[in-house]
Amino acid sequence: MKVIHVSVECFPVAKVGGLADVVGALPRYQRKFGISSEVVCPYYITPFTKEHDFEVIFEGAFRQGGDQIPFTVLKEKSDVLGFPINLVHIPNILDREKVYCYPDEAEQWIAFQLAFLTWLRSLAKYPEVVHCHDHHVGLIPFLMKWTSEFRSLALIKSVITVHNTQSQGCLNWDKSALLPEFERWKSGLLDWDGVINPLASAIKCCDAFTTVSPGYFSELQQRANGLESLFRLESLKGFGILNGIDEHYWNPSSDPLIFKNYSRSSVTSGKKANKKSLCEKESLYTMPHLLAYIGRFVEEKGADLLPEIIEELFASPSNNLCVYILGSGNEVIEDRLEVLLAKYPKRLAVFFGYDEGLAHEVYAAADLLLMPSKVEPCGLNQLYAMKYGAIPVVRGTGGLWDTVTDVDRSIDGSGFVFRDSQPSDAVNAIRRALNTIGNADKVKTLRNRGMSLDFSWDKPANEYIDLYRQITN
Repeated sequence: MKVIHVSVECFPVAKVGGLADVVGALPRYQRKFGISSEVVCPYYITPFTKEHDFEVIFEGAFRQGGDQIPFTVLKEKSDVLGFPINLVHIPNILDREKVYCYPDEAEQWIAFQLAFLTWLRSLAKYPEVVHCHDHHVGLIPFLMKWTSEFRSLALIKSVITVHNTQSQGCLNWDKSALLPEFERWKSGLLDWDGVINPLASAIKCCDAFTTVSPGYFSELQQRANGLESLFRLESLKGFGILNGIDEHYWNPSSDPLIFKNYSRSSVTSGKKANKKSLCEKESLYTMPHLLAYIGRFVEEKGADLLPEIIEELFASPSNNLCVYILGSGNEVIEDRLEVLLAKYPKRLAVFFGYDEGLAHEVYAAADLLLMPSKVEPCGLNQLYAMKYGAIPVVRGTGGLWDTVTDVDRSIDGSGFVFRDSQPSDAVNAIRRALNTIGNADKVKTLRNRGMSLDFSWDKPANEYIDLYRQITN
C-alpha cells in the first residue's frame, strides 16, 4: 500500500510546532511496517533545503484564477529522513523563509494543493491513500472528488488528521475563483457559516478523519471553535489516535545535543550535570529544582498565566526553585516576562524564540515541565519531558488527560494534573510536585516510571495502517 502525507510542516525541513514532528516521524515508522509512505511539503528557504541535494522529478503548471503558475517537484536525493520527501517549489509563492504569517496565505495554500494534485494526477500509479494534515491542505478531499479537473483522482481514499481546530483557514467566498471549476450545488461541502472553511470541508469530504489523541476526539464534540455539531455529525468516521515520539531522536542516552548523556540507571547524576551546565550558561543559581516551560506565547498554551505563576512561586523564597522559559509569540507576554527578568535575574531565564538544540538541553536539565494549556490536542512536550526524566505538571485537557496521570490519584502516576486554568491552580500543582521531588526515592521512582513509558510511534503507526486498510477495503 502506498500513502502520501501532505503537510505544510515536516521536521527537519520546516518546523513551527508539533505538526512538523508528527509528519517527520510517522511515515518512517509506517515504512518499518511495510507501508510505502512518503511526504509532500512546500519548498521553503530553510537550512534543510540549503544543505541537501535534490533532483527534479516533475515540472508542470496549474491554473489559479486567471494565472498559469509553473512549479517543480523536488525529491531529496539521500533519503536522509528514512522516507521520500518531495518538496513543491512554486517561485515567489512558497519559496520563503517562514512557514506562516504572510498576508497571502490563502493563495499560498491553495497554490500548494493545486500543484500537489497536478503532480499526483501525472503519476503512473496512484497511491491508495492521501493523508492530509490540518486545514492548510484541507481542500484536497473536495478537490479530488468534486472538481472536473481532478476527477481522475476521485477513487483515491483521503484521511485528514486534525492537529488543532483553533485555526481553520477560513476564506471569503471570493477566493472560490482561485479553485478549479466545480458544480455550484456542491458548494455546501466547502461552506461553514457563510465562508469557505477548509477544515470543515475536509471533515465532510474525507473518507476518515483522525484527531491526535482520544481525549481530543471527545473534546471536539463539545468544544471545537464552532465545529462541534460537525464533529458530532461525522463522528462515525472519526478516530482518536494518540501521537507518538521519535525515540531515536528523543533519547537522553544517545542525544548529541545535551551536555551529558544518561539512562534510567544514571538519571540522577545525568540530570544534575545537565542542570548545572544549563544554569551556569544562563547565569542562574544552581538551585535544587528547575522548572521549565517550552512553547509558544499564546493563550491557547496558557502562556498568559506564566508571569503570575512566576511571581507567586518566587514570593516564597523557601522553594529553592529556578525557572527557564523557551518560547516566543504574544508581545504583551514577552514584555511582562522582560520585567520579571530584571526583577529575578538569577532565578529566571528566558530565551525568546525557538532553538531545537536548546530545547533538548532544557528537557535534560529540568526537574519539572509546566504545561498550563487551555487547549492541547495531544501535546508532545510532556512526552519528551518524561523520556528525559522531567516530571510534567499539566492542566488536564485534550491529550494531556491521555498521557499524564496524577501522582496523588494513582499509584502509577506519572506527573501532576490540575483542572482549572488559573495561576493559583498551576502554583498549587507545582508546589505538590516540589514536595514530592524533594524526596530522593520518590523522584527517582517518578523519573524511572516516566522514562520507561512507551510513547514510540510503533502503536500509532499500526493504528493508522489499520485505518488505511479499513477505508480501502
